[in-house]
Order: sequence, then C-alpha cells, then structure tokens
Amino acid sequence: MSTMQATTVSCPHCGRTNRVPVAAEGRPKCGHCKQPLPWMVDAGDDDFTEVAERAGVPVVVDLWATWCGPCRMVSPALEKVATDLAGRIKLVKVDVDKNPRLSQRFEVQAVPTLLILDRGETVARQAGAAPAPALRQWVEQSITARKG
Repeated sequence: MSTMQATTVSCPHCGRTNRVPVAAEGRPKCGHCKQPLPWMVDAGDDDFTEVAERAGVPVVVDLWATWCGPCRMVSPALEKVATDLAGRIKLVKVDVDKNPRLSQRFEVQAVPTLLILDRGETVARQAGAAPAPALRQWVEQSITARKG
C-alpha cells in the first residue's frame, strides 16, 4: 500500500503552510525557507508499518484514546516537542480504540502510552502524561542512548 496522504503544517520559522506526506523518505522541510518542519501524523492498523516503522528518523508514538483526559493534556506537549525537535523526530498518533491490533501488539495497559521507535524497534516506553520539558528530555535521552 502506498500512502499518498498528507497533512498540512505551518512552518514555525516563516509561518508558511506546507503539505507534509504522512510517509516519505528523508525529513520534511519548508518549501519557502527550507527549515525543518514538525512531522506530526496519524496512523492506524493498516498503515502503521509504512508511516512509523519505515521512517528514517526516530518516531515518537502516542497511543491515546478520545475519552482519556491525560491524553488530551499530553497532546499539546507532544506537539511542542515535535516542533522543537523538527527534523530529528516524527510524531505518530494512534487512537487505540480505532486500532485494536496496534493496541494489542504494543500491549497497551493504560493510555497515554508513549513509545520511541528507531527503524521499527521499540527503544523506549513510557505510560502517562508529562509536561513538554520532561517529554523532550525523555525523547532526547532515548535517541542519544540509541546512537551512543
């Protein structure tokens, strides 16, 4: 399956709107100022492999549910981290109620559950919400530990 979907994101540097594919090689850059763009997409049971596991950058997976209060609280914090680390990570959001196979595969016991994948391999896991600075530190430490 070839995912031709795209999301629209505003460049945090120049404010221009860009279309960013949900699955692609490389890292998205602004068509105007050429700065890295935050890569935030949704994925599900059918396209998770293409969207998340084949990404060339580390992927932060947010396994969440619409009815979950902490999930709604952590979402803006994750988006801030994705914006701050634009070009270094991809944020993939998965609604566990709509995607039971992924929920089962990752043995989700509580939401939100956050994962960091590096070329499809889980390198870090965390349950529960946290503020943006703590999430950023966790992501950066997990990525650095993987490379080191």
